[in-house]
Amino acid sequence: MLLENKVILVTGSTTGIGEAIARRCVADGAKVIIHGLEEELAKEVAQSLGASSHVVIADLADPVNCELLVRSTLEHFGRLDGLVNNAAVMTRSNIETTDVATFDRTIAINLRAPLLLIRAAMPQFRRQGGGAVVNIGSMNALCGEPNQLAYAMAKGGLMTMTRNLADAHGTEKIRFTQLNVGWTVTASERVRKKMEGLPEDWENRVPKRYAPSGRLLTPEQVAAHVVHWVSDEFAPASGVVYELEQYPMIGRMGAYGL
Repeated sequence: MLLENKVILVTGSTTGIGEAIARRCVADGAKVIIHGLEEELAKEVAQSLGASSHVVIADLADPVNCELLVRSTLEHFGRLDGLVNNAAVMTRSNIETTDVATFDRTIAINLRAPLLLIRAAMPQFRRQGGGAVVNIGSMNALCGEPNQLAYAMAKGGLMTMTRNLADAHGTEKIRFTQLNVGWTVTASERVRKKMEGLPEDWENRVPKRYAPSGRLLTPEQVAAHVVHWVSDEFAPASGVVYELEQYPMIGRMGAYGL
C-alpha cells in the first residue's frame, strides 16, 4: 500500500473530490483527517472509515483555523506526512461582478488558506525529515472561463505558490505538487449545472470536444492521482504542475469547432 502508516490531512473532504481522496488514502493504508463545514456529513464519512479517520470542523476563511487544523491533526495522530489542499469555493464572477467581498473570500479560501496550512505544517515536516503537499488546482488556473475571474486568479496564484515552495524547500525533502483538474462530475457540480440551465442528464450528453473519452472525470479518478503524488512513490519529483485533463491545452483547436 502506497500510504501505509502515513497521516494525511485532506481539506474539504466531506463530499466530492475531497471525500474520494480521503477514502482512497485510507484504502492505501493512511490515517486521514476529515475536514469540512458540515459536521453531520463529516461524521458520516468518518464513521464509514472507522479509526483511520478523525473529524475537524473549521472554516478556512478564518486564518486562525488553519493552524488549528494542523494542530488538531498532530494531537490526534501524532504526526503529519501529507497535506492535500482541496477545500475551495467555486466563485462565478467576471470583471463587473468581482467586488471586494467576492474577491477577498475567494482568495481567502482558495489561496490564503493553503498557504497558511502549509506554513503551519512546515515545522512538523522538518521534524520528520520531509513531507508532501498536493494542491488541488484547476485547468482554470491557465486562463479560466469568462465567468470565473476570481476563481481563476486564485488557482493561478496557487500554481505559482506550488512552484515557488518546491524551489525553496526541495533540499528539506518537502515536496509540492499541483493537480490542475479538468471537468469532474461531483454531486455539487450536478446541482450547479442544473441551476445554470442544463438538462437533468447533462453529464451523459457532454460533447466529445469537452470529453474525448465519452465521459467526464470522476472524483475517484482524481483521488487515484492524488494518492500517487502524496506518496513516497513519486519522490523526489517536486514543483510539478500536472494537468489532469483528457486533452492537451496547448495546440488544441477542438473546443473552438475547428
